[in-house]
Parts: sequence; C-alpha cells; structure tokens
Amino acid sequence: MKRTLVAVSAALLFASTAVVAKDKLTISVYSFAQDAYKKALYEPFEEICNCDLVIETGNSVERMAKIEANAANPVIDMAVISSHDALALSRKGLLQTLDTSKLSSFDDLYEAAKNPLGDNTAVGYTFYASSIVYRSDLVDIKSWADLLKPEVAGRVALPNITGTQGPLTLHMLSKALGHEGIEFSATIDAIGEKADDIVTFYSRSSELAQLMQQEEVIAAPVGRFAWSRFSGSDLPFKWAEPAEGQTGGMNVMLMTKGNGNEELAYKFMDYWLSAEVQTRVAMAKIDSPANMKVEVPEDIADSLTYGAELINSLNMISPADIIDNRDGWVEQWNNKVIK
Repeated sequence: MKRTLVAVSAALLFASTAVVAKDKLTISVYSFAQDAYKKALYEPFEEICNCDLVIETGNSVERMAKIEANAANPVIDMAVISSHDALALSRKGLLQTLDTSKLSSFDDLYEAAKNPLGDNTAVGYTFYASSIVYRSDLVDIKSWADLLKPEVAGRVALPNITGTQGPLTLHMLSKALGHEGIEFSATIDAIGEKADDIVTFYSRSSELAQLMQQEEVIAAPVGRFAWSRFSGSDLPFKWAEPAEGQTGGMNVMLMTKGNGNEELAYKFMDYWLSAEVQTRVAMAKIDSPANMKVEVPEDIADSLTYGAELINSLNMISPADIIDNRDGWVEQWNNKVIK
C-alpha cells in the first residue's frame, strides 16, 4: 500500500510539473522602447501562446557576436536587426532559410520587405525614413547639399560614419553634389574640407537632440524614429523634404540556423507581422509598419514612416552595398575627416 501511495504521489507531482512548464522563445532585440514593446507585443503574445519570451537586448555588435559565438548551439532563437547586419550574419551561414508560407501576413507586406536580403533568410518588419531636421526660424533646408553651405557653418552636425545614419547621409550628399559611385570618395573629401565647420559627428540621436535643444546645432540628418525628440519641442524644428528626396532603411526579423525552436519562432514572427499587432505598435509610435493593411490617423502617421508613397520613394542603399563598401568608407573617413 505504501509503495502504491508513493508511486501515485510521484505521478501526480510529475503531472503537475508538466502542466506548469511552458515553451520558451529567446529573442534578441534593440534596447529602445522595451516597456512599450512589452505592453503592445510581448505580453499579448505570451498570453496567446501560453509561453515565455526571454528578451535579450544590446547594441548590434554585441548581439551579432553572441549569435556567431553560439553558432553550433544557438542560445538566440530569433532576432531583429538592420538589414545589412542581417546580411552579414547570413553570409556566415548563421541564419535559417524562412518558410514564408508560415507567415499568414506575408503577402500584405510592402514588396521591399518580403525578401530584403535576396536569400529568403529575413523579412522586413519596419521601415524608417531619414532626412534633415532643422530650425525653420534660422535656416531653410532645400537640399542635402545645404548641410555644407556657409549659412550653417559652425552650427551643423553630421552622423559618424560607423552609425546607422552615416552611410545614408553620405549616399544623399553624394547624390546632391553630383558625385558618382558607391565608394563616396569625393563626398568624403567634401566633408573633410568642411570638418572645422561641423560641431560634432554624433553617434546617438539622443546626443544630437540635446545639442539642438541647447541651440548649438540648427541642422542635422536624423532618422524618423527619432523625430519625436524634436517635434514636441517648443523650438521650431522642421523635417526637411530635400529636392533629392529622403533616404532610409529597414529593420528585419530572422531566425538563427538550427535553433530547434523554429515553430514557436514562426508563430511569434507571424503575430508581429499581422495587421492587428503592427497597427498597435504603430499607434504607440514605436515602429513604422511594414504591413500595407495598417491604417493610422494623420497625427500618428506624422511621427512614422508611413504609407506606400513615402516608402516606395525612399533612396535606400542595398544591404550588399553597405557590407561590401563600409570598410572602405571608414578608412577614407578616418583619413580625410577624423584627421
């Protein structure tokens, strides 16, 4: 009888443990807006899937290094990152080829988001435009070339070449100055000649916002995701619409190769890309939608990179061009600009 009772108790304990155990998905994400993401994305998904999301944050270099260091036994199941950083991981054979039939909203994505790397290892989930923010009471910006004109000398900031906005700014300055080629040599030379007129080569948008609020800088390139830092100010900041157009980029979601948790990762990706969730994220002004079915009011759209007309007009550099040329850009930049 005692042996029977012990066996029954052990069985009940095992059953109880099995019931409370949950599936776990480990994701690597950008560190910004995590409280907002928790409310709009993470917690609703956990409730639906009865699973736990383990959120890992950090800068892109750190997150990429962790994926590479654990390639043989992945500790990250899914990640969101810039399209060019994703391509760097893909070229090292670290990413899973995606079965897009498992993404129910795939056909609702903007065309550029469907296969941004060209090898079906990533899918875009958000776009961002980049232009020039300026003090409309002090200067009028009509071209990317205006960043180098005398009227803003000593009061202009440019992004560092190693940041997200660096190559984008080079791309549009090159276009405005009539330079050809993706090596940007002539454009970097032009910036080098004006280096003494530039207040700083900033690395973070928060750093730039502080300088502009302090009125030390009156014009600078910036991503739309940081526009809220300026649009709510008492100072008259304006978002430029240069003659050459706006540039921009895309962030993508991916899966690590051989992580063993693909089905749950697909479910989360599918959830994130749905019109419902992309609308909720857009309404919270966290990210701009890649799903074409998302509709938001005008006051919300003003803070986002929103709508087919804008997204299709962005002068984006291909991920391959960035990966293949950035070492050369950095070398030239260090020689000509950071002397």
